Amino acid sequence: MLDQTRYHHLNQARALAPVFAERAARWDQNREYCWDNIRDLADAGLMGMTIPPRFGGAGASYFEVVQVVEEIARACTLTARVVVEANMGGISAVMAYGTDEQRAYCAPLVLAGDKPAICITEPQAGSAATEMQTTARRVAAGYVLDGCKHWITGGGVSKLYLIFARVLDEDGAEEGITGFLVHHDPATGHDPKGFEVVRRERTMGLCGMPEAELRFADLMVEDRFVLRPPAGFKRGFADLMSAYNSQRVGAGTIAMGVAAGALEHAKRYLAERHQFGRPLQEFQGLQWMLADMDAAVHASRLMLQEAAKTLGPLGFPDMLMAARAKAFASEQAIKVVSDALQMFGARGYGDQEPLERMYRDVRMFTIGGGTAQILKTQVAGALLGIKTPQTRDGYAQTRSAR
Repeated sequence: MLDQTRYHHLNQARALAPVFAERAARWDQNREYCWDNIRDLADAGLMGMTIPPRFGGAGASYFEVVQVVEEIARACTLTARVVVEANMGGISAVMAYGTDEQRAYCAPLVLAGDKPAICITEPQAGSAATEMQTTARRVAAGYVLDGCKHWITGGGVSKLYLIFARVLDEDGAEEGITGFLVHHDPATGHDPKGFEVVRRERTMGLCGMPEAELRFADLMVEDRFVLRPPAGFKRGFADLMSAYNSQRVGAGTIAMGVAAGALEHAKRYLAERHQFGRPLQEFQGLQWMLADMDAAVHASRLMLQEAAKTLGPLGFPDMLMAARAKAFASEQAIKVVSDALQMFGARGYGDQEPLERMYRDVRMFTIGGGTAQILKTQVAGALLGIKTPQTRDGYAQTRSAR
């Protein structure tokens, strides 16, 4: 029997994709967040799909989500990124580790259209996440956060922030790293003292998505908004970071979806464009390029869907499979989109076709959410059975390869 919920979400995504494709240039050219698309996503039930039914969501699987993400990424990279972060990563961590109070607090915000922001990266702590300097000092009523986060996706437009910080007890002794939930939405009166959006980076692609620097000065977080791993899991930050595996699968799927869209544009153009008295699709050199592009997209899709189906004890995709799939898919996507642009020649280099925007957008995915090099180091460490700087510091799960 077919899973009707899954096909409902997928059909909704397919219906919205042409609308999103028409708007995509607007967000890019105006460096504007895609609020219109977010309203459409929320109305269609595509925000918070993975949230359990008892908190208002559909309880969708990651496999269902990646299918939706691919369809939307073919049309608009920015909107696909919103879908990933409203169904994976931060909200997944809350649903897995949070108290019922935290889940009930966060779920309505995401279902209504919020894209939670994960706050890990700092000016001096990028790939080496455990070198973060943001602190959370224990006080009677909870914790006081001080520090700075950089390149926070959605900073200033997101309402929910999952902030990772070093916990210090009342005497200043370090207790490890954990997560803190902060609601920042000045428009509705949620403007906590000590939370500041300092500036927004001007990026090469995904121009409508804010990448912001945040600063915290005596930011008070009540104890009820501290996100802790469930009982029985003792690795603290590493357990919390396992939620990042789902976001990596999502990010890889965006890259693959952009590549799949570029492949479709290339097929269309090869059929339409004539040179030397015949259509470009009859030139064998271009046929070979197209065949390689198709193989790259297909292989990436299979790896990502396999990773999405493979859940560990905490309910998130396996680290090795997520790292392998994202590294491969993101690198292949850059080549596929580049080759598609090459087929268009000068027309592809201009903005009358979407290829130049797609090329700028897809370049981010070998950087954000774990660089391709860091992910390959994790994969190699798992294959060789050795500890890498990432696994030694405890923020990546490692297991021997199958």
